[in-house]
Amino acid sequence: MPSFGIMTPPMQVDYSDIRRVWREADAIDEIEHAWLFDHLMPIGGDRNGPAYEGWTLLSALAAQTRRLRLGLLVTSNRFRPPAMLAKIATTVDIVSGGRLDFGIGAGSRPGHPLARREYAAHGLPYHDFAHSVGSLAEACTVIRRLWTELEPFDFDGEFVRLTDAFGNPQPIQRPHPPIMIGGRSSATLRVVAEHADLWNIPGGDIDDVIGRSALLDRYCADIGRDPGTITRSIHLPVSYDRPKVTREAIAEAVAGGFQHVVLSLPSPYPAGVARWVADELVAGQR
Repeated sequence: MPSFGIMTPPMQVDYSDIRRVWREADAIDEIEHAWLFDHLMPIGGDRNGPAYEGWTLLSALAAQTRRLRLGLLVTSNRFRPPAMLAKIATTVDIVSGGRLDFGIGAGSRPGHPLARREYAAHGLPYHDFAHSVGSLAEACTVIRRLWTELEPFDFDGEFVRLTDAFGNPQPIQRPHPPIMIGGRSSATLRVVAEHADLWNIPGGDIDDVIGRSALLDRYCADIGRDPGTITRSIHLPVSYDRPKVTREAIAEAVAGGFQHVVLSLPSPYPAGVARWVADELVAGQR
């Protein structure tokens, strides 16, 4: 049976707007998870409008909810050193009482100029894609070790180097919070096959999305992993004016094997929007 969640991009809105929607969703059983994105500046609308830092906001929302699983769709591995990210994620898992789904990805591609500008604006290096995917694989290894190992360790990778690394406290969830990796490139899918519990891809051409899922199956086979151990997740935009289009996209995705559906809500958020999602989009899809 598919699970359904909402995404509230934390840009061009106030904190109170997002908090309202999450609190409403937290009381609606049909909505099982809620997500933010990880951008430091707007990627749509007024380029100088407000945008909130994702992990800080997620921790606040974790304290404001009791039931929803929650996460970032997905963390840019380019923004934070992985050992620091492991510590941040642990804190959110503890604040939430063990409800974190840990989303991570290689970071924005250079073809998205509004996403690319946030690196220079914050003094962050922007390496090439080969570097970002290689460092993603090492980050997943390091983060998992910090969440699970009982003694300090050193790590001497190509991209990540740690000395006397140790995570204390560790997350509530054992052995660790589920790891979701987002992306569609072949290189990223190889990292998914090795490290992910969930894989997320933006919707669009459903045949292409299903083809990417089949490629992930092959990469799992290459390393002897059962592809059924990776939950397939899809991110779909919501149309308030044309709910039938959204319902049809959901039905196609579920028929294509995607059992974890994230519905992205455009702002401004109408009153009662979470209840509307449950009644107009989720009802009848299970």
